[in-house]
Amino acid sequence: METWQELTIEVDRESEEATANILIELGSQGVAIDDSADYLGQVDQYGELFPEVEQSERVRITGYYPDSVDIEAVAAKANERLAELDDFGLETGDIQLTRQELAEEDWADNWKKYFEPARITHDLTIVPSWTDYEAGLGEKLIKLDPGMAFGTGTHPTTKMSLFALEQVLRGGETVLDVGTGSGVLSIASSLLGAKKIYAYDLDEIAVRVAQENIELNANMENIQVATGNLLRGVDIKANVIVANILADILVNLTDDAYRLLKNEGYLIMSGIISEKWNMVRESVEAAGFFLETHMIQGEWHACVFKKTQNISGVIGG
Repeated sequence: METWQELTIEVDRESEEATANILIELGSQGVAIDDSADYLGQVDQYGELFPEVEQSERVRITGYYPDSVDIEAVAAKANERLAELDDFGLETGDIQLTRQELAEEDWADNWKKYFEPARITHDLTIVPSWTDYEAGLGEKLIKLDPGMAFGTGTHPTTKMSLFALEQVLRGGETVLDVGTGSGVLSIASSLLGAKKIYAYDLDEIAVRVAQENIELNANMENIQVATGNLLRGVDIKANVIVANILADILVNLTDDAYRLLKNEGYLIMSGIISEKWNMVRESVEAAGFFLETHMIQGEWHACVFKKTQNISGVIGG
């Protein structure tokens, strides 16, 4: 039996994905996220509601490392990287170190039972890559292997992004996917009829994982994935730009998004925690956009802004 070491970090909910990515970049072979909000109104494998748990603004993220890894050195490096998140106003907590003996095959497969096909929108269903699932009439399947840290596509911020894409894409568009992560939004854009999709992520691991997920889905040759820092250096004119990333980072791409979007184009933003919604809205509107749709799920916000000169045609949110 191989000994696996667990490195657990408690952070605020907004920095969940960034923290998970840090653990992966430091060699974690997988990440588990324990969020009290995930249990609200959910049922277990027996169809019973989970007992009420105290809701917390914090989440616990655990990375798994082989026994051969110097876990103390990893923890020290993680602390350094977490300190960088403070620059974005994100609160982080203390790192907890534990060791647990777990059979490798059990560890590798245990989490998969919690990832099942999920109908996300009217048309889109996310399906684990290892399951046999046949699409129903009009159902479009996104095959995903969440791999190491990029989630199953069922997080509220991703759900709202997918819903927004379903609302604005009509076929033939050029889409820019900023901070692509698992590649789920690029795959969805292709399924919804976009002609060309350009996906970017600053994290080279995310670029690799996104490419692997794209290859799990047929006819995705219209997606190109590359390493990129937001939209800096990009000169591709687009009909739709979608970004599901931290609010403090979203405000840094608004001017470039306005520059690259064609008139009547859409800017979809998600990953915005409630307390930062006004900041994002003000930044995007200052760049020249008009709010068309505002979605809220729990404490998460997503929005669709439009680049238009026809102010009278805009729906307020």
